[in-house]
Amino acid sequence: MRCFWLLFFALGLVGLSLTALGTESATRGSFLFSSGGHKLTVWHYRPAGAAADAPVLFVIHGVGRNAEEYLHDWVELAEQKKILLVVPEFSKTEFPGEEAFNSGNLFDASGHPVPRAQWSYSMIEPIFDAVRERLGSQRNDYLIYGHSAGAQFVQRFLYFIPEARVTRLIAANAGWYMLPELTTAFPYGLKGTVLNEAALRTAFARPLVVLLGEADIDPQHKSLRHTPEANAQGLYRFARGHYFFTHAKAAAAALNTPFNWTLATVPNVKHSNQGMAPSALQHLLPLFSL
Repeated sequence: MRCFWLLFFALGLVGLSLTALGTESATRGSFLFSSGGHKLTVWHYRPAGAAADAPVLFVIHGVGRNAEEYLHDWVELAEQKKILLVVPEFSKTEFPGEEAFNSGNLFDASGHPVPRAQWSYSMIEPIFDAVRERLGSQRNDYLIYGHSAGAQFVQRFLYFIPEARVTRLIAANAGWYMLPELTTAFPYGLKGTVLNEAALRTAFARPLVVLLGEADIDPQHKSLRHTPEANAQGLYRFARGHYFFTHAKAAAAALNTPFNWTLATVPNVKHSNQGMAPSALQHLLPLFSL
């Protein structure tokens, strides 16, 4: 009998060891999330072998609101590096138009301020809490990457959610930018929003990577905005990204405040999330021992 219990105990230890090593199968799915009167489908993927404290990466989709497709583009990379993917879907029903999605839902159709809890930016932090609870993540922080309209979302999220538990942000191939100017009206600047000089200092201190595809130079791209304000930033995304970064660096210098943003480019990549993802991951990896 004693031998039986010793064998049982040994097998139990092996089982615990295998669990710790992450031998469980990969999981892919979605859940419905509600906050601030909004409902979002949150897609997720956990690779086989991912630890409970594996890095959590939020991926923000573009104007197509195609969250599941974005998840698919990142699955192979997640498998390689054992990271937990979280891709919230900002549907056109819940967040109609770019004003409600990538510009944050800060104002209603009449121009009146919308309660903070209803901002699109305000969805990320409670989704992270839901991920920790539902998916058993033990991370206390997360990464966030956005492409195209998703990059616009990330670039502005940086300002409006200063308390976010985000460790690094990547804005890839944004179509146009909200400049760090308190004298230029929103959405091209910060005038008329709740932000002030202190918010600028906080934003400049965060580790943002402005990531640009070197071949994203089509001035006639179907989803590229052409207004006088947007065209003043350049006629295509690659030029606009450089304009934004140079402008932000000068603004930080004028405030005499630390500037922890980085500009990086990806050779031979046009306007493609799938093309940008591997380089984006390389900019995220230095933060972890993966």
